[in-house]
Amino acid sequence: MIHPAVAYGQNVSGYFDKPEKLKQNRKMYIPKVNLATDQTEIIEFMKRFSFATIITSKNNFPTATHLPFVVTTKDDHIVLSSHFAKANEHWQDIEDNSILIIFSEPHAYVSTKNYDKELNVPTWNYISIHAYGQGKLITDQEKTFEILEATIDNYEKIYRQQWDNFPEEYKLKMSKGIVAFEIIVTDLQAKKKLSQNRTETEQKKIIETLSNSKDTNEIIIAEYMKANLTDK
Repeated sequence: MIHPAVAYGQNVSGYFDKPEKLKQNRKMYIPKVNLATDQTEIIEFMKRFSFATIITSKNNFPTATHLPFVVTTKDDHIVLSSHFAKANEHWQDIEDNSILIIFSEPHAYVSTKNYDKELNVPTWNYISIHAYGQGKLITDQEKTFEILEATIDNYEKIYRQQWDNFPEEYKLKMSKGIVAFEIIVTDLQAKKKLSQNRTETEQKKIIETLSNSKDTNEIIIAEYMKANLTDK
């Protein structure tokens, strides 16, 4: 079971006995009505939209890289695994600096045509997860292969048979071009901005409009809105 403070967006660095710098209080702006606290739902979203952005800051200069992540849970921890291209120097910063990983993909413009009153402004609906944590570089070759194979199994399991049949020399050569790593999540903040502040009638109008869109993002947001209304 995930530590409850993680699911509720509280800093739990002391619980995981991490460095003092992780005890700083960081907050994504989340109005109470948009706060997501269901840990199962949060993890499912991270797994579904797992191509995320990892951000670090060194000497007051932020650096970001876009990577696919494998999301797992282990001993009350959420663990994020991925790998950098070795040529990307960003990997050099993840053990000595606090890390933010942003999971956010579906989003949708919401027109005032869906509102009951004309005196309104449009907005944007979206879901976003901010995961803070401490990084660990993987230098063990066997562990590196484990992360690579977990990534294969997650994104294209059928390719695993092809990979397993490759010569060990080739696989070793390919692995030398990457740097694998893991991140233990110490603070998780989740926001669902799904027009919860609007009337049920207006929400249903928005759902209908977005459901009939040809844009995949808008259709997905409609699905999340519909589920959110059902859970009320």
